[in-house]
Amino acid sequence: MKSNYRLLQTHFWLSIAICIALVIVYENDWLLPAAWSNNNIAEYYCAIVMELLTICLIPVSLRLFKFGFVKRDLAKDAFHALHLWGNVRLLMLSLPMIVNTFLYYQFMNVAFGYMGIIGLLSMLFVYPSRQRCESETGKEAGE
Repeated sequence: MKSNYRLLQTHFWLSIAICIALVIVYENDWLLPAAWSNNNIAEYYCAIVMELLTICLIPVSLRLFKFGFVKRDLAKDAFHALHLWGNVRLLMLSLPMIVNTFLYYQFMNVAFGYMGIIGLLSMLFVYPSRQRCESETGKEAGE
């Protein structure tokens, strides 16, 4: 269980670190911000897709461990199920957050920035603490 806890913690903090690195790189002009700002059609389609993904994936990821098939997996093999579904849940939040951060700097459209911030705030609700890992699996951390 400790290895799952550490892996989920690494995944959580690494995704936040990637977003921070993107902000640092673009804010220091190491990469050219607003490189895609002239392409209004691409901006429109990216905004639609990312809005839908962000709006749909956040509630699903927050409720993921309440679904019956996830509960059954956790009851059968808690170690592997926590590894799989914990990473799926973090990916459902972190990938749109990272993409929204990148698209914000490419288009300089605040909608992407707001969605990235919403993704970051949502990740705080699924922070993989030791107590959360134990409560979701019903196992102690040392097992």
